[in-house]
Amino acid sequence: MEDLPEIVVTPPGPKGQEIIEMDSRYIATTTKTSPVAVYRAKGAMVWGVDGNRYLDFTSGIGVTNTGHCHPKVVEAVQKQAAELMHFAGTDFYYDIQARLAQRLAEVAPGDDAKKVFFTNSGAESVEAAIKLSRWSSERKRFMAFIGAFHGRTMGAVSLTASKAVQKERFFPTMPGVTHVPFAYCYRCPYKMEYPSCDLWCAKIIEEVYSQQLVPPAQVAALFMEPVQGEGGYLVPPSAWVKEIRAICDRHGILMVDDEVQAGFGRTGKWFGIQHHDVEADIYTFAKGMGSGVPIGAMVFREDLDWGVQGAHSNTYGGNLVASAAVLATIDVIEEEDLVGNSARMGEHLHKRLLELQEKHPEIGDVRGLGLMQATEFVKDPTTKERAIKLRDDMTVEAYKKGLILLPCGKSSMRYIPPLIIKEHQVDAAVEIIDESLKAAKA
Repeated sequence: MEDLPEIVVTPPGPKGQEIIEMDSRYIATTTKTSPVAVYRAKGAMVWGVDGNRYLDFTSGIGVTNTGHCHPKVVEAVQKQAAELMHFAGTDFYYDIQARLAQRLAEVAPGDDAKKVFFTNSGAESVEAAIKLSRWSSERKRFMAFIGAFHGRTMGAVSLTASKAVQKERFFPTMPGVTHVPFAYCYRCPYKMEYPSCDLWCAKIIEEVYSQQLVPPAQVAALFMEPVQGEGGYLVPPSAWVKEIRAICDRHGILMVDDEVQAGFGRTGKWFGIQHHDVEADIYTFAKGMGSGVPIGAMVFREDLDWGVQGAHSNTYGGNLVASAAVLATIDVIEEEDLVGNSARMGEHLHKRLLELQEKHPEIGDVRGLGLMQATEFVKDPTTKERAIKLRDDMTVEAYKKGLILLPCGKSSMRYIPPLIIKEHQVDAAVEIIDESLKAAKA
């Protein structure tokens, strides 16, 4: 069947190897997970230059939520590119940009009046949130969580605490950032268990940090992911999120919800924070909003606006072709009920991963919301010693069998197919994961 993978040839053939060597010579060092030289994709399938075909369970790192090259998004991009691609950045008015701002304000959580600032990426959205929260609060400090990923630009990487290499040799970063533990219940840093812990990893902010390290009256904003992404796809208890919101309210701290990876239907709701029945003051978007066209946005309460021209701006924010892609993406998500499909297929995927856990004790934890699922690998389920090599070997074996995966955290694997994924494709992927784990353990 066209929408299922075939066994592929590995290693890459001559054309793929040529591209890999050229990339290594001319492109600056970046992360590479598998030797896949991609030239075409459609829906949930990806083709390599050597004719190999793969089932994509990465969605371009949570970007192609509507599937690769959705015809309605492609049509919108082509139409806008033929009319106007760019004109003097943010210095004039554009119909498509105004309409997109209205749509984003409408789909963002909460009923408060909102405004939108357009960016080019998730990291730039976070940078804008840093500046807006400083401007509107007139405070200078920030709080974020251990394991967080908010981007790699200098302000964003100051909030990031996922991997040490992301900060190595870049010190000093932006001062005034304090990190506190996230609600990582599978590996509680305090060796407690939920709910008997009484949400200590939230309450410690007031009972320890605020009294001994961080004067809360100096904190402009607290940055939080509703599901921690690069940190391992960690899903915090909703009670913990509510307590974090309450702490912010008690001290006049703005809450910034980073939806870059969890947003636009990925978790089975429009935005991840909606699972927790909490609203933030500022939201950062990117990835899935453009179906593959680079764009981001910060959506925030209207009263927080700079109110002064020139306090913050950019050249390409709200690029007209990208704006067309986002409007089409929102239409597709609504018309094809992709949020609902994410919830349904996510439930099915979670169930199948739990079945795998019964067969493979090396799967220590299965967690996720919607089609933002993960498994964490351990050498022993009792000691929870991390099985990093097993996770990495499984990635290679899955690639050989036609399934593209991306790791996350220290020893976890994420499963984030496009939101158009079908049940038989989920089942096919799980079978490959099963076989890949057997091969990796052999």
